[in-house]
Amino acid sequence: MAGLAEAACADGGSMNHIDRLVLGRLATRIGATVFIFYGLIALVESLDTWRFTYVSEQRGFAMALLMVAMSAVRWTIKTLPVTVLMGAILGLADLKAKHELTVIKASGISIWRVLRAPALVLIVISFFIGIGAETLSTQINRELAPTPPGQVAQLTPPGETWLEQEGDGGTHYVIMARSMSPGGTNLGDVTIFHLGESEVPRLEAPEAILENGHWRLSTASARSPDGPARTLRDVEIPTSSTAAEIRLKLASTEDMTFFEIATLLQRGVSDPAIRSATTMRLVKLLALPLVLTGSLLIAFAFTAGFSRNKQLGASVLYGITLGFVVFVITEMADRAGTTGVLDPVFAAVGPAVVAIVIGVTVLLHKEDGLI
Repeated sequence: MAGLAEAACADGGSMNHIDRLVLGRLATRIGATVFIFYGLIALVESLDTWRFTYVSEQRGFAMALLMVAMSAVRWTIKTLPVTVLMGAILGLADLKAKHELTVIKASGISIWRVLRAPALVLIVISFFIGIGAETLSTQINRELAPTPPGQVAQLTPPGETWLEQEGDGGTHYVIMARSMSPGGTNLGDVTIFHLGESEVPRLEAPEAILENGHWRLSTASARSPDGPARTLRDVEIPTSSTAAEIRLKLASTEDMTFFEIATLLQRGVSDPAIRSATTMRLVKLLALPLVLTGSLLIAFAFTAGFSRNKQLGASVLYGITLGFVVFVITEMADRAGTTGVLDPVFAAVGPAVVAIVIGVTVLLHKEDGLI
């Protein structure tokens, strides 16, 4: 304690012993919380046996494990606002329980000075996570198991891709596939529903490949209501869609990296739905430092304040509850921005600003008595 008090008295502009102590305590608690959540998410991802089996058969068992690991990374990044909040609360509670935070504040150092170093480090790490880790996990997931369009926004059932097609002679049909290659020119486990008059209203095939203006089915089961199913060979169904158009239609913003989205928006996107979804994802990645800073401020606001009652249960519970509320609002705003209901910039930045305002307001009220 004496060394801590001396470091507090010798406080300067650079990082000192107090900054390292607070950073170390918060980093270990936040890291442990994120790791626990990552393990739970990886366990849930491994329960998707159909996708695991499919990737294992196509790429091997090791690639299936890598797919689970990278999918867990993607979902762990989405839960960072809550995990950072919970880890920060645990770290600050530990500092309080050992009276280290009390000594720091008794030495005349404000909570704003204590908060400075963790906030700056968290902002820097957030940029690396939002651009580096997200890009790496996205690229690997896209190669192993592309995300069907609409599934992220819960517009289609899990694992299904629906594609409306038209061809020469008034051919109009819908393709439903349960797997696809990157780009969508190779669809697996497909069912084709003809929307107009046709001798074969429904076709089922293990694979459909886009080749020279038609979908080719090497083998297919033809089903009709007035007869038994029969097997057809080398079926070709005309389509007016090119490979580039199919790739755009079947692209999911979840499978696009930060740099790919930035390039796409720079070139211009005419489709309002695609423009809203891509803009939302780009701004959300850029707003990650603001979101995590808001979580850190809420943790300090509800845990680091002075209290005569040594029991921190109520404050911790209030902080975690508020963190979950902010997380839910963030996800709701994400859906609204992706679908174009809200402006993507407002939907991505708004919840982060709200979290920061809440944290700063509570800290001003508890520490400085300004509110």
